[in-house]
Amino acid sequence: MTEETRLRDEIARFARSLFERGLTPGSSGNISARLSDGSVLVTPTGSSMGFLDPAEISHLAADMTHLSGARPTKEVPLHSAFYDTRRTTGAVVHLHSTHAVALSMLPDTDPENVLPALTPYAIMRLGKVQLLPFFLPGDPAMGAAVRGLAGRRSAVLLANHGPVVAGRDLASAVFAMEELEETAKLALLTRGTGARGLGPEQVGAVVERFDVDWD
Repeated sequence: MTEETRLRDEIARFARSLFERGLTPGSSGNISARLSDGSVLVTPTGSSMGFLDPAEISHLAADMTHLSGARPTKEVPLHSAFYDTRRTTGAVVHLHSTHAVALSMLPDTDPENVLPALTPYAIMRLGKVQLLPFFLPGDPAMGAAVRGLAGRRSAVLLANHGPVVAGRDLASAVFAMEELEETAKLALLTRGTGARGLGPEQVGAVVERFDVDWD
């Protein structure tokens, strides 16, 4: 099995798992992953994550020129921004997951770090998650906003739209995305209850122990 065939199958398998658990409904969300030659596989525009045909996944050159497969998602500029600004990026996942979107709408959500420090795992896998403004779907300005972060964040939350996570490989990106959504869910469930999250010393210990970029 070639690298490309394997990665096409992995994208379809992870996408279906996300869809079947209700993390991105209908034809929403998109995934991309980079091959060793620098080219990128990305899910097609208008496709459902639950019913992807691996053979139809779009293949793009390193400069994002369409090489083969179905027409790629309109969010290609968003994915490209992570590949260009974070050299360790091997995959990007964008979902319309319910709890993360809800958190993006709340007026007291911290735009510099949308997730409260509730568990160590979100800190370890995501670092700080930046809230970006609302953009029309497919607007290249989303990519420009990610580029403006100059590679400082592996995850962002698009206001009234959904989260985007970059990882060193497809599994890492998917697992980090799942952690983001679960932490957003915890934040909403515990809101106003007086629940105790992690204090500054505990957060600092996690950051130091797991070498998290927390600037």
